[in-house]
Amino acid sequence: MTQWLRFQHQGKSGLGQVQGDQIAVYTGDLFNGPIASGELLKLNEVTIDIPCTPSKMVAMVDNFYALVTKLEHAVPAEPLYFLKGNNSFLAANQVIRTPKSYSGKVVYEGELGIVIGKHCHEVDEKTAAVAIFGYTCINDVTAIEILNRDPGYAQWTRSKSFNTFGVFGPYITTDVDPSKLYIKTILNDQERQNYPIADMIFPPAKLVSLISQDVPLEPGDIIACGTSVGVGSMKPGSNVSIIIEGVGRLDNRFE
Repeated sequence: MTQWLRFQHQGKSGLGQVQGDQIAVYTGDLFNGPIASGELLKLNEVTIDIPCTPSKMVAMVDNFYALVTKLEHAVPAEPLYFLKGNNSFLAANQVIRTPKSYSGKVVYEGELGIVIGKHCHEVDEKTAAVAIFGYTCINDVTAIEILNRDPGYAQWTRSKSFNTFGVFGPYITTDVDPSKLYIKTILNDQERQNYPIADMIFPPAKLVSLISQDVPLEPGDIIACGTSVGVGSMKPGSNVSIIIEGVGRLDNRFE
């Protein structure tokens, strides 16, 4: 297992591997043979950035059996997804903010993120599995009262693409089997979500393969795998954490 991150240090951007409380600094392209520089930095001396810069975030709807059952929806025959605006991306430890144009409820959604490491388009599952670089934690924040405001059109992209609503990181973790892991969401020290990734309707390799039939996926792109039961609203001043043991812990404050 290796954990990669991007960071800001003394006014410069950097890339590195997490090694305990230190960062082993690398140069080059994360997805194309980065090279160790030999420099070490203290993790507490840097500002953590988003761990990659996706050309797009593909976000899933109704991808867990437990949630589909609770909502009394049909199990989808193919992935249901939308694209989350790139303007929404936010790193760990940064502040999620309600937009000025909206005064309704804002909800958290703890999710697993698949990080693509190789170009893939119209690939089979075996090729898709090789194209997965690693995994990250996601908080798919939503202005929930906008989503179904218009009875004629569900506004997935609008309700989920405000600035700071696409939270992911702090790391990309490689060489981990997500099917054995659980996603927890903690809101103000209270556990709100705790669900197995194994309950996913379309698991990672199949998901990448199916989406690649529609949309070319590039290194750094992220697929947000969707959430399960336990989604709820956040009040201003709340602290929210998405925890996937073996992948990472994503901490943010909501204002």
